[in-house]
Amino acid sequence: MTDRSDMFSALLENVRLIVANDSGSSEKLQVICQMLTDGVQHYDWVGFYLTDQAGRNLVLGPFVGEPTDHVQIPFGRGICGQAAQRRETFLVQDVSKEANYLSCSPRVRSEIVVPVIRKGEVLGELDIDSHQLSPFAKEDSEFLERVAALVSRLF
Repeated sequence: MTDRSDMFSALLENVRLIVANDSGSSEKLQVICQMLTDGVQHYDWVGFYLTDQAGRNLVLGPFVGEPTDHVQIPFGRGICGQAAQRRETFLVQDVSKEANYLSCSPRVRSEIVVPVIRKGEVLGELDIDSHQLSPFAKEDSEFLERVAALVSRLF
């Protein structure tokens, strides 16, 4: 096992414990954002977007990092909107090369977005920004997809 795998295994166990505790959903999501930001050096902004009742927009939920103007994103727009529309993880190692990128901060260089899906419905997504170019590996995607599956019951 690599150091990164060990780190992700420990963080995933912490996510399981957080999801199982008695606090409210929003508080749990906030704690998970903080834990991921603190626990992974290249995660500079971590947040959850929640799907609105009409199922056409993502609305900013709990997050840790710089404030963003993107508090509502239509499905299909930007990396977040594309991930929701396509129901798949989007990993962009260099956001400057992405035509449909919504800039949250000039410091963001890379982004990974993982939809939170339950029973085939996109309930929201987990969005991670990094100030580094190409910091994400396959292990990040696999780990964050497991996190999304665990938190799906909180949406």
